[in-house]
Amino acid sequence: MSADADTYVALVDLGGSQIRVAISDLEGHFAVRISRPTPSREGGEAILEALITAIQDTISTARVPVAAIAIAAPGPLDPRRGIVARAPNLPGWTDVPLVHIMEERLGLPTLLGNDANLAALAEREFGAARGHQDVIYLTISTGIGGGVITDGVLLVGSHGYAAELGHNSIMADGPLCACGNRGCVETLASGPAIARQAREAIAAGGVSQLVGMCGGDLSAITAKLVTEAAEQGDELARQVFRKAGEYLGVAITNFLYTFDPTIVVLGGGVSKAGPLLFEPVLATVQARIPRAYWEHVRIVPAALGDDVSLMGALALYLSQERARAATRYTK
Repeated sequence: MSADADTYVALVDLGGSQIRVAISDLEGHFAVRISRPTPSREGGEAILEALITAIQDTISTARVPVAAIAIAAPGPLDPRRGIVARAPNLPGWTDVPLVHIMEERLGLPTLLGNDANLAALAEREFGAARGHQDVIYLTISTGIGGGVITDGVLLVGSHGYAAELGHNSIMADGPLCACGNRGCVETLASGPAIARQAREAIAAGGVSQLVGMCGGDLSAITAKLVTEAAEQGDELARQVFRKAGEYLGVAITNFLYTFDPTIVVLGGGVSKAGPLLFEPVLATVQARIPRAYWEHVRIVPAALGDDVSLMGALALYLSQERARAATRYTK
């Protein structure tokens, strides 16, 4: 793999609903990009074939020499061995040797990383955390994922499973999480958690315009709907967001104690609620931890939006190239 001004990389964001591929130069300028539905209901082999076809079609359309493929995929996965261990949103994917398959089928060097981890790299390389060496990234959406950069190095752990920050348990007897643990911050501050808490508050007798907004069908309440109601001044919706922000603040407090970052970046759909979420997060952090831990730490919204995983794949490629160059230099 060579990194020069004429180098292009195929970037892949593999998700449970969409396969997104872009051909990019090393500055993040896309020559071409496509997005196709992930055939999740058709099983693991169908997903793999759809992924390969999407990459082939994108490379063919771009008509530029592609040096490598870099894939952001859901975890847990082992980036060193190139294996997706278990992807709940990709049915039939267990211990898939994705890097080996891609290199064998497409004939290009391939890199693999956890999508949330790579989002942290992307925000440091191109987004809100540029210039920072110690970074916490959280994506707050259907689940809560995370990434940690310490002294400029992405934390992946011995098996590649590190920095699953959404599964930090902050309530010993809290709601059961899909991971098997209880009281994970994901069960208390993610999009589905916010929607669930709003439904529970209404079912318990709370008054809210959400009832009318969802046409009386409480199962239709989403985090987006709760955000809209809160922005319109609905007190029940605002209280739900305050509580979610407090839970998230407790988790971030733990991360500040553990990692001592200079910046915490919050991305994902729920973070778009802005002050509704950020204000209780900040207030909780400042109330629960000594000033020395937070006074020089910024807690900010992510900058890269929906492209964060694609840009994370590019950041992975760049980090690998820099490591290779450093090794050659020291020799």
